[in-house]
Amino acid sequence: MALTIETPGDVEELTEFLTFFDEVNAPRAARWPAFVPFQLPVLTGDSPFAEGRRIRPLLARQNGRIVARVMALLDERYQTHWQEPIGHLNLFEALPDAQAASQALLRVAGEWLASEGARAARLGFGMLESPFATDAYEVLPPSWLRQNPAYYHTLIEGAGFMPERRFVDYKIEVRPELRERWTAALAAGRRQGFEIVPLRDVPEARRAREFATVWNEAFARHWGQVPFSEAEVGTLMEALGPAGMLDVSVLAYEGGEPMGVLWVVPTMAAMALVAPGREVAPAESLNNLGIGVRAPARGRGLNLAMAAHAYLELVRQGATHLSYTLVLDDNWPSRRTAEKLGAAVCAHYVAYARPLL
Repeated sequence: MALTIETPGDVEELTEFLTFFDEVNAPRAARWPAFVPFQLPVLTGDSPFAEGRRIRPLLARQNGRIVARVMALLDERYQTHWQEPIGHLNLFEALPDAQAASQALLRVAGEWLASEGARAARLGFGMLESPFATDAYEVLPPSWLRQNPAYYHTLIEGAGFMPERRFVDYKIEVRPELRERWTAALAAGRRQGFEIVPLRDVPEARRAREFATVWNEAFARHWGQVPFSEAEVGTLMEALGPAGMLDVSVLAYEGGEPMGVLWVVPTMAAMALVAPGREVAPAESLNNLGIGVRAPARGRGLNLAMAAHAYLELVRQGATHLSYTLVLDDNWPSRRTAEKLGAAVCAHYVAYARPLL
């Protein structure tokens, strides 16, 4: 059988690259669709997320049919921030019988990264990339977490990758005692002198800049993270604002200075594709959440207060289940925050890596 590795170039080919995601996940009873309007400009170089990054999308075809894909990414911004010669492999997808094709595809992608100066390849984390689920395969996760089949781990490890870091996902079932806990946490944060402001109420001229500034400082040494540009944050707000991001996300201030940020997107379950007879359960209608606090404000309950503010608003909108979303499995401060908010682990994820030389 003829196996070829190709680099899609024009918009039609790049769209085919992106919508292969839908083919892989079509057997699922509940799934997220490919997010072509957001991802295509990244591949064409027209998105702020393409700035400072060299991108090589690759397809594996078997007898003319796409059977696997990956995007090789040389992220100069990552390398500058971390001083590490690591390349990234994002958007990996493959059909179940594509083991040989996946190995060939990932080998070619690694060779390209090596030719660009990378000494190792990370698969499953970087530039909005989500790691790979290792359980809860049939549950619809929050919209920015990866849905992948169980067989992906065989394909990835067969190509020489080994687990690099592990993550946990947290979920909360709303209960009256938790609403009381969140109300108390929000009040405590305000007594500490913090003003918690929904993003919609932050002047537009300051909104993306202050979000990026606080987020980047809070996550400066968080494993695998790269600082956002103001333009990237603006793009995210433009894309996710209609889903309610500006209504539920917040910036927190002390004495007029931004000290904390909470990035929340309410459930996007209405976008999920479901098979006849399958409904998205309330426990699957989940928000996304990311939280960051600058060092001078840590240890004073601001993390709890911001999350509580968002959770109370989401409950007001009708949510019965909430997500604290993804956390590195050894990020104990964040895990303790999740537990204080009433969350419990609901799924596990992993990112992979392998040396290139």
